[in-house]
Amino acid sequence: MASILEDEAPIHGDVLETILSHVPLVDLVPSSCVSKSWNRAVTSSLKCFNKPKPWLIIHTQCTRSPYDISVHGYDPRSNVWVEISQPSIKYVSALRSSHSNLLYMLSPSKLSFSHDAMNLTWHHVDAPRVWRTDPIVGYVGGSIVIAGGTCDFEDDPLAVEIYNNETNTWETCESMPAILKDSAASTWLSIATTGDKLVVAEKFTGVTYCFDPKTKNWSGPYELRPDPRIFHSIIGFANNRLILIGMIGDSENVAGVKIWKVNTENFECEELGEMPVALIQKVKSETYGVSSISVCLAGDYAYMSKSSEMAEEIVGCEFKNDGGLRWWSMKNEAAGDGNRSQRVVFSCFVVGLGDLQRAMLSENRKFTVKL
Repeated sequence: MASILEDEAPIHGDVLETILSHVPLVDLVPSSCVSKSWNRAVTSSLKCFNKPKPWLIIHTQCTRSPYDISVHGYDPRSNVWVEISQPSIKYVSALRSSHSNLLYMLSPSKLSFSHDAMNLTWHHVDAPRVWRTDPIVGYVGGSIVIAGGTCDFEDDPLAVEIYNNETNTWETCESMPAILKDSAASTWLSIATTGDKLVVAEKFTGVTYCFDPKTKNWSGPYELRPDPRIFHSIIGFANNRLILIGMIGDSENVAGVKIWKVNTENFECEELGEMPVALIQKVKSETYGVSSISVCLAGDYAYMSKSSEMAEEIVGCEFKNDGGLRWWSMKNEAAGDGNRSQRVVFSCFVVGLGDLQRAMLSENRKFTVKL
């Protein structure tokens, strides 16, 4: 195949690299195998012309046995949706996501989690000692941290545990701050993780604390309320920057959706921009208004959608190098597969050519571009 292409279509240099910059990332995997020169051209094209960008990945899980999961990914580099066929994930409980790039399932007897780009690897460990129904779950510095969300009969509703990978056991840590007693669950808290810290913020008040898994202690409080009109907010990390997304007004009359960059040393906020008014309607539920939104962040991208139902459209935001924001919306190609007996889980990963190569080499995993 390589000799035929090189003999009949001798495309080289910048011309080939430019052509490849318009090819969807999933199709660059076979292109890189044509020949050594094509492999170099693919690598150069990704580096110089059209770099890989964070994918939004939507997992749709059936709520009835056998709890099958369908997966769709949106690649902003090529502006295409990709249907991902993969082996069934061993069911433990309802699939959930946390801080954009951690998928997990938690039952009274087991915790299963995955944090790689294509979720090729799932880790199965014993459940934490405290029985929890709606905890916050974070992957920090190679360890899993679980806090709050305990069942009513547990003694400490603020209990915190960390999974020790070396001993394969759960260790008890300092409990969550007492001020979070009435909101110590993922329903009321938004979290973000760096390489060494877990940041936890109340969605409705902006009260924020940090947890250090090395010292197993909490620091704070800090206040993330740069605008007193914020009624709901979400935090996340994008390219090592703590990002705050706040909704202005109230659920009946949303005046705006603003984005701030947060200094993690003093927690001062710098406004980056505001969602265009026309796009606010895209994240508005006909039933619940804009009482909350789902947000996924990775790299220089954020994706936002309705949190109460399968969104027909999704709003995207790119953090530009000059400090500005680029906004757009796209049709949700996964929405056509949804129904009332399915739950929707969002995640976001920076996906590179190597991630796709490993995924395509794995068993029964296929990628189909949806045109």
